[in-house]
Amino acid sequence: MVLLGCAASSISTCPCAASSAAVWRSGARLGVSQRCRAFLSHSSVFGAARLVHTLRLWNPFVVTPRSVRAEVGTSMEEELKELPGDEKPKQSWHSLPSGLRLEVLSLGAGGSVSQGKAPLVFLHGSYHAAWCWAVHWMPYFASLGYDCYAVSLLGQGGSDTPVEPGPGGTIQSHARDVAHFISQRCERPPVLVGHSFGGLIVQYYLSQVSTDDGVALDVGGWGEPYPCLAGAVLACSVPPTGNTAVVKRFLMSKPVASIKVTLSLAAKMFATSVSLCRETFFSPSMPEKEVVQYQKLMKESSKVPLFDLRNLNSSLPVPSPVKNSPPVLVIGAENDFILDKQGIEETASFLGTKEVIVPGIAHDVMLDMGWRDAADVLKSWMQTKLQ
Repeated sequence: MVLLGCAASSISTCPCAASSAAVWRSGARLGVSQRCRAFLSHSSVFGAARLVHTLRLWNPFVVTPRSVRAEVGTSMEEELKELPGDEKPKQSWHSLPSGLRLEVLSLGAGGSVSQGKAPLVFLHGSYHAAWCWAVHWMPYFASLGYDCYAVSLLGQGGSDTPVEPGPGGTIQSHARDVAHFISQRCERPPVLVGHSFGGLIVQYYLSQVSTDDGVALDVGGWGEPYPCLAGAVLACSVPPTGNTAVVKRFLMSKPVASIKVTLSLAAKMFATSVSLCRETFFSPSMPEKEVVQYQKLMKESSKVPLFDLRNLNSSLPVPSPVKNSPPVLVIGAENDFILDKQGIEETASFLGTKEVIVPGIAHDVMLDMGWRDAADVLKSWMQTKLQ
């Protein structure tokens, strides 16, 4: 339930994963039991100084300069065509003032069905991209009369990758990019939905959002305040203070599971082990065919990490939401292998609301077997709060 799976896109975004994986790797010549003991011994004295030292010594995610443009029309686009469901979203690209482009999947309600309803804008977490919303949630909410958009953040999915070596951006730059998209593509204030690390971006957005409906969509989106929102939704979101407290709880309460999550995410073993991928993101009953399909998309989704750990930590905790900010829904998953209930409660408390824990579902609430239960929580909330 911790280490922020989707939230831990790499060593650069998951302190426990970085540190623990280094210990695990350093004990390669030891037996499994000895390595476990070394891992747990290290974890029990986990500290900031050791974290920084480990990150400097072990960082397999150093990237080299690359083309600004994403290779569109390649395997990612072909995979989108193979996703389950009859309604396929339209793929396009949104140009940012920087010249970089964001991949956008869109699915309209059609006709006058969406009249008066706030559009939905979906943000993914690490190892995911816009495609994760296109399987179930976008078709479902489009059928209910909502125009739907899913955005791939820079360096993820079919979006461009910044020229400079490093991650796709910062929490501030990703939020700014989303704000620009909303300012240019949404005719009315949307509901902004973020999953895992995407939820942390939504939290930052709320700290900079405009509450003036009359001018908010005219601010250009590349400055602050950001365009106003009808509402915000955080699904299995990283807490506003990051994952440090969650990691410590997990290490002390479930050390074996902690090792599994470390291997799955920091060492990217989810990409080669179907069973580990299922355990990390999905329910045990998830059909293997679907796990394999999503596993392949995850492998192709993150060209670079979403964030750099040191830069991210320096920007946390997230600033408090602005006064009179839009209503917020916080959703947790009962069987989340990546984030624990206390982490969800922290987020809800920070935003002045009460969390809703969806029973019988895993971390990827938009893809898991019980996706409809989680989607109906959002449906009911919008019908109640956004009238």
